[in-house]
Amino acid sequence: MNKLKRQEKKQAKLEAKLAKKREKEERKRKRAKNKPYTIVSYMFVAIFVSLIGYMVYFNVIKSEEFINSPYNTRQDTFADRVIRGNIKSSDGEILATTQVYEDGTEDRFYPYENIFAHVIGYDSKGKSGLESEANFQLLSSHAFFLEQLKNEFQDYKNMGDTVVSTLDASLQVTAYQALGDRRGAVVAIEPSTGKILAMVSKPDFNPNSIDENWEYLISDSENSSLLNRATQGQYPPGSTFKVVTALDYLRKHNTVDGFLYNCTGSITMEDHTITCYNGGVHGQEDLPAAFASSCNCAFAQMGLDLGGNSLKKVGESLLFNSKLPLSMDYQKSTLSIDGSSGKPLLMQTSIGQGNTLVSPMHMALITSAIANDGVLMTPYLVDHVENNRGDLVKEYSPNEYKTLMSSSEAQTLESLMVNVVNVGTASSLSGQGYTAAGKTGSAEYDEYGNSHSWFIGYSNVENPDVAVAVIVEGGGTGSEAAVPIAQQVFNEYYY
Repeated sequence: MNKLKRQEKKQAKLEAKLAKKREKEERKRKRAKNKPYTIVSYMFVAIFVSLIGYMVYFNVIKSEEFINSPYNTRQDTFADRVIRGNIKSSDGEILATTQVYEDGTEDRFYPYENIFAHVIGYDSKGKSGLESEANFQLLSSHAFFLEQLKNEFQDYKNMGDTVVSTLDASLQVTAYQALGDRRGAVVAIEPSTGKILAMVSKPDFNPNSIDENWEYLISDSENSSLLNRATQGQYPPGSTFKVVTALDYLRKHNTVDGFLYNCTGSITMEDHTITCYNGGVHGQEDLPAAFASSCNCAFAQMGLDLGGNSLKKVGESLLFNSKLPLSMDYQKSTLSIDGSSGKPLLMQTSIGQGNTLVSPMHMALITSAIANDGVLMTPYLVDHVENNRGDLVKEYSPNEYKTLMSSSEAQTLESLMVNVVNVGTASSLSGQGYTAAGKTGSAEYDEYGNSHSWFIGYSNVENPDVAVAVIVEGGGTGSEAAVPIAQQVFNEYYY
């Protein structure tokens, strides 16, 4: 009897064990069967979480950029509820405002007319300049909420925010008047912050009459008045490029000492001849002397010694063939040279001719980096945004973009540029109430030897205040046309 009970218990345990095994196998089979559904479920959960995350990211970070796009028609609905805000200079001058008439119609008005045409832009027939860049802020209203509620209730528009730019009205007017009726551009930047203080381009236009003159402006290929030459103009840099060639020499030799060249007025390689300005003969000269006198022959020989690959590498470290840190429309500068380039092209490129093209803004950025111990600050146009009562809405701060050169390299280039002012081609800037450093340039653009006039430089060398780039189309030498314009800008800043 006991034996039978033991057998029954043993049999029961065995059956229980087998049942558990079958149950386990059944669960395993079900999991295997449901695995594809589980994977799909997890995928949907992941997609859902990703969408939620992107919506948060979009609304917190990217929404303003999207809304501010000129292709976003949602901005039109903003204009239905908000009067477009003002744009002011850093010194409080109104540069753009909206006039509202008794019948409710609105008109955008630019008190300075042509003077800020390209940098402030226009708000009709599309948008350009700061009108486009700051469109979202201008069509946003941070008026006191009770005031907004009252206006909404009465079906009145709220006043848009005011964009206070980095532009200095007095410097802009001075640069504009100094350029006169000549074609060209002037850019002024604060090197330590990247604030754009002035930006002039000519030929220009009156944004107040953009509607009636639109057809003429878009078809006038001779003047290209809508083109912002400061950022979109493409010019051979002429001798201003010698800062690049000099930097290449400095990086290869760790010093500018030791360079000697006997200038006879011309240098010929492979039946191609480079001459100094007006056939001048500079004789025996070191690098500082060659830089100060802007000796083409010395720098052509320097370029031959350095080689195309080296010159291209240094040029690209200064943002040639690269994107520029600009929020506005611009053209990339091009430097077309490498180790396979022939000697004639290498000589031409070394003195800023050949196929090299650059914008005045780009040369202003390189100059700013030299003035700021090699560090390029991101250039910007908006200082802060305030509501209709003057309360701060948003403030923009300086931001480092990139170190273009070491501090010691910047100091060496500075000493060369100071020499240009003290004893060289920009000597008319010496003896002022401020110190200055710079480089002139004469960029030939046709077979007759006609040239654009260039100057790049900055003031108050010990603690630089203003970096400028000036180009005058067909202006001749840098000292003839560009340097006097830079001098007027500097004088306006200090006096």
